[in-house]
Amino acid sequence: MELPITHALPELLQVLQTQGAAVLHAPPGAGKTTMVPLALLSAKVFERKLVMLEPRRLAARAAAERMAQILGEAVGETVGYRMRGAAKSSPATRIEVVTEGILTAMIQSDPGLTDIDCIIFDEFHERSIAADLGLALTLEVRAALRPDLKLLVMSATLDALPVAALMDNAPLVQAPGHAFDVEIVWRKTPAEARAPLEAQLAPLIFEALERQPMGSGLIFLPGAAEIRRLSARLDGHVPENTKILPLYGALPFAQQQQAVAAPAKGMRHLVLATSIAETSLTLPDVRFVVDGGRTRRARYDPTRAMARLVTEWVSKAEAKQRTGRAGRVAPGMCFRNWMKAEEGKLTSFPPPEIEIGDLTSLALELARWGDPMGQALKFLTPPAAGSIRAAHELLGRLGAIASGQITAHGHALAKVPVHPRLGHMVLMGGPGAADLAALLQERDSMPQAGVDVMERLKTLQEARVPWAQKLRPETKRLKRYESGAALSSAQQAALAFPDRVGLRRPGDAPRWQLSGGGGAYMNAGESLANQRLIVAVDLDGERREARVRLACALSNTEFRELYKDQIHWRARCFWDARAKRVKAQREECFEALVLDTRPWPGAPPEARTQAALDGIRDLGLAALNWSKSALRLRARLAISGRDMSDDALTEALEDWAGPFMPNVQTADDIATFDPTIALESWLGWQALSQLDRDVPSHYRTPLGRKVAIDYAGGVPEVTVRLQEVFGETQHPTIGPNALALRMVLLSPGGKPIQVTQDLPRFWAGSYADVRKEMRGRYPKHPWPEDPTKAQPTLQAKSRADKN
Repeated sequence: MELPITHALPELLQVLQTQGAAVLHAPPGAGKTTMVPLALLSAKVFERKLVMLEPRRLAARAAAERMAQILGEAVGETVGYRMRGAAKSSPATRIEVVTEGILTAMIQSDPGLTDIDCIIFDEFHERSIAADLGLALTLEVRAALRPDLKLLVMSATLDALPVAALMDNAPLVQAPGHAFDVEIVWRKTPAEARAPLEAQLAPLIFEALERQPMGSGLIFLPGAAEIRRLSARLDGHVPENTKILPLYGALPFAQQQQAVAAPAKGMRHLVLATSIAETSLTLPDVRFVVDGGRTRRARYDPTRAMARLVTEWVSKAEAKQRTGRAGRVAPGMCFRNWMKAEEGKLTSFPPPEIEIGDLTSLALELARWGDPMGQALKFLTPPAAGSIRAAHELLGRLGAIASGQITAHGHALAKVPVHPRLGHMVLMGGPGAADLAALLQERDSMPQAGVDVMERLKTLQEARVPWAQKLRPETKRLKRYESGAALSSAQQAALAFPDRVGLRRPGDAPRWQLSGGGGAYMNAGESLANQRLIVAVDLDGERREARVRLACALSNTEFRELYKDQIHWRARCFWDARAKRVKAQREECFEALVLDTRPWPGAPPEARTQAALDGIRDLGLAALNWSKSALRLRARLAISGRDMSDDALTEALEDWAGPFMPNVQTADDIATFDPTIALESWLGWQALSQLDRDVPSHYRTPLGRKVAIDYAGGVPEVTVRLQEVFGETQHPTIGPNALALRMVLLSPGGKPIQVTQDLPRFWAGSYADVRKEMRGRYPKHPWPEDPTKAQPTLQAKSRADKN
């Protein structure tokens, strides 16, 4: 069968031969994975080996087997593969399909790539960390050592122009569309939001089986749990000639092979798959796809060194990939679990793993390459500096990096084909560490059980169940790296997760403080719920408090023996937010854990002062005793141009409040602390004198009485009896800018009767109306016709005046 890629091969071959680099954009089903390497081999574009990277193990093996089949050979002859724990190649191998970490190891060990002439990055749109690093390293090798190295990046849905620009404006070659048309069927009504995904998809699957009576179906779900639930729901409700098969990464290889094998004559397959089936794999005779619209991504929080699996909507690019699976062998249909009007909510592309993933392994490889921050390499998406620094912090805990440079232990660690945490455990944990590393690396393949990892380790070591037997080859492979003193399994786990040693918090609930910061909890009924010390080897990644999914108990003896050089005593004076008081104590610590406490009666005054200031910060400035005088002073200072906001005063707390803190030890002490004297002392005599001139605290009435000026409203204001300002012919002002006072004039009964900032105008104008009204209400008080010539008074009229 002629595939769409066939039409693009002449141009691609010509570009690679003349320019040495290209970006191939070929839609799903075009046939690029198998046809391009074989075309390059046939055209003699390279003399030495061609290496093609595949993002997934199953796809790598399938691609090698398909190419070997086309050549009429066995895998391992002209076409071979290499991946973690499995390889089939020989000296005669010319095309080698590898998973992405393998290329990084090849470049690190032989930067000149002496036996390779061409590197192909297949399905680059998946944007794994390993693919991004592999391309960055390859570009540097090509620029510095191997300008003759041919480089091809292939993708189905990638925005190809930025990749071409990264590759020094490499030519972009476009291939035609699908081999066959695919009809897209959207939901007519929204899916029930609260309904489980399997309940949403079952009707679509039944509709697809009815509308597409021939061939097999491919159903996309986010994870193994959803696959199991949907399989149970469909069981017994599909036609007898329809076989339900799961397909996900942690599935044993034999079962994966069943899912990708051709159905028996007269049978149909209904393959329930994760995103593993989006690319590269060709499932025989797939005529329809049901896209659940969800995918699962591991979003990593570098500040807590934890990953959280998040179920999200697919991107438009991923939906396009899934749709294309239905058009590879015949016209097909794709049933989407969302309405057409909902397409707008999908992002264009999935986030690159380098933006959301764990960068620990990347940071180790960069340090090994001699560029710890990755600044000299050309990344399509550069790793965030903060995330790299957080990865360096973890690598520092593991002894792999010191002062930003890789150590001898780091070099050894980089050669162990597991996450650096687990590699450190294998290298330092002694006998049995390989068993635990294999278990933790493949924990998603295990059935759901309790949180105690030691129960699962026992099962693995006895190899009593299929999943345990599956891990035996991985255990055997890792055992050759085992070294170090003999440690208990719990100590081995603590080696891998020094930041996840948990110390039980006080109280009945099973909650722990983690050595790296943050907290963790588990259900009260779990077997480890009452343990004082645990190692939390798997957490759900919740930022506030993570749920423990897998852990082991750690005895006090095991803990102290392992970390004796890192446990230390410190003296600390601090504000206890829960007790709302200053505490001074000596603490026995391991990272963020406080193992034991003793009183520290000799805490210096400056330490207690700082703790009290922290108490004010904790409670807020409003917790102080803001008297009227303090509030007036603060307002006057604000009017004068000083920043007297809460933020500014909190920042300067040591300067103005610090000298008055030695006797402040509790929240009650803080509540009685009047800031007036502290603020005045902070300002000093000269500044206060200037403040009195510019922003006086009082207004002196014609009677000589001092009335406090209120600055709280932003405009200086005084409240006085109207009769007290008789004779004032000029409106009172303050400061060098002659700012007019706002005067609230009161009746003899103390009620406001006028507000003015122009007293002469009031006397000449509305005073007459006020006089007319007030004379009848307050006849015992003077109401002269001309107040500017009257004497100020606070007294009622004399008997003579009344007459």
